[in-house]
Amino acid sequence: MLFAKHDKLVMIGDSITDCGRKRPYGEGRNDAYGSGYVSAVNALLQSTYPELMVRIVNMGISGNTVRDLQARWDTDVLDLKPDWVSIMIGINDVWRQFDQPQITESHVYMEEYRETLDALVAVTKPQVKGIILLTPFYIEPNPEDAMRGKMDEYGQVVKETAARHDAVLVDVQAALAPLLAHRYPASLAWDRVHPDLTGHMAIARAFLDGVGFAWSGSSR
Repeated sequence: MLFAKHDKLVMIGDSITDCGRKRPYGEGRNDAYGSGYVSAVNALLQSTYPELMVRIVNMGISGNTVRDLQARWDTDVLDLKPDWVSIMIGINDVWRQFDQPQITESHVYMEEYRETLDALVAVTKPQVKGIILLTPFYIEPNPEDAMRGKMDEYGQVVKETAARHDAVLVDVQAALAPLLAHRYPASLAWDRVHPDLTGHMAIARAFLDGVGFAWSGSSR
């Protein structure tokens, strides 16, 4: 597994990461990590690798785009001095183009998305052990759907950024595909964006697979 003893992992993103986490820092007891994939990742790491004492901090904020991450990157990531950083961003960058088509100042188009994400990864990489990039996703099986197609394009930017910077890539859209082969999208997410616990667990499993998690742990 990639994480070593006492490693600190900051997980940042939008509402999918936030999920009602504690403020100002999403860590601690009970529901401090929120009710989504971050909480699942934390619980599985602590229960399967208790000897590592990995410290997770959830810094997701609902509604964020990559532009918002850039504005708070120093205080909410670099100042926390993490060993690892996980980033899942892009859903709102795409969604605002569809649910607020006239409010163009809220749109984050492809070039800005690509340049900003690349800059955040580039400035962070020398200061951490590694970076984990998760693709944005849309809970829709039809790749010809307009928003799903656009989300896939932004997901491709994440894949290219991960390859360019030797980051760990987690393809969330691919992780959700088996569910979408059997489940109607609205049964996983009424708005096809905010998944239920089943969807969040699929994201958590993909994340843990990406970092080399083994159910048997590392020392037993």
